[in-house]
Amino acid sequence: MLNLITDIEGVSIGHATDLKLGSGVTAIIFDEPATASAAVLGGAPAGRDTALLDPSMTVEKVDAFVLSGGSAFGLDAAGGVQAGLRGAGRGFQVGTSRVPIVPEAILFDLLNGGDKDWGLHSPYREMGYAAFKAATKGEFPLGTVGAGTGATTATFKGGLGSASTVSSAGHRVAAIVAVNALGSATIGDGPHFWAAPFERDNEFGGLGMPAVIDHRLRLKGVMAPATTIGAVVTDAALSKAEAHRLSLGAHDGLARALLPAHLPLDGDTVFAASTGARAMADMGELMELCHLAGMVMARAIARGVYEATTLPYEGAQPAWRELYPDGR
Repeated sequence: MLNLITDIEGVSIGHATDLKLGSGVTAIIFDEPATASAAVLGGAPAGRDTALLDPSMTVEKVDAFVLSGGSAFGLDAAGGVQAGLRGAGRGFQVGTSRVPIVPEAILFDLLNGGDKDWGLHSPYREMGYAAFKAATKGEFPLGTVGAGTGATTATFKGGLGSASTVSSAGHRVAAIVAVNALGSATIGDGPHFWAAPFERDNEFGGLGMPAVIDHRLRLKGVMAPATTIGAVVTDAALSKAEAHRLSLGAHDGLARALLPAHLPLDGDTVFAASTGARAMADMGELMELCHLAGMVMARAIARGVYEATTLPYEGAQPAWRELYPDGR
């Protein structure tokens, strides 16, 4: 176990990172179509093909998910991933044609200091294709990479995080998330993470909780759109409706790791997918998976902030590790 979403067999992750732009793309590629759904609980979301993930809609499986910076411009990234999948012969069969199913969510990173003067067309379609081509199993970097490149929070630089675990029945469940919140992943003005009660093996510093809990409102800005976007994936065989319930469980973890969450200008979106490799015995196993989805999402959020590095330009938001280089 690598404590990454690639601990789920059949899942590959690819990043495209542009530090000059201050943005990036992360592609989550499934070896085989995966049963999928999603929950969108933020007040200002933007996504592509998210409506088809409603449990009442016809298409049940996806070929990939995409997480991207760039606000609405970043929605082009799914086209790049779709092009790669089409070239590989993937997609939903419609007569003699195949249409790759690639839902996407984006985050707002247009005001982070990067050079967004890209001319007529945004670079995100090509970045999406590059992320697809870079997709690999096993280890991948966290922090200021891929969709987490331009991410920020109310207190520290945001970033890309991931975490995984195994249920009592042996099912694996894991999360990946780009943390770009209006609120904060940390408590007060100090280094402690809201997700501390769920931490494993000092994966984000092992600081525990502070003696005094400061829960006063901290925001990145009153009129600064944000959005934390991610996915939770399991090898348990789920229906589309059960995958939807898994995405809601992951949102519980998002709300435990970020304060506040699901605000009017957040676009908080969590995808969920099942590779279907392992059968489930009963409802109790599903309920444990929903519980664990919240845990891995909370841990992944803290890891995304913990692993982030400051963007390389003047005035960029400082990273947690810059302010706490010794971990405290």
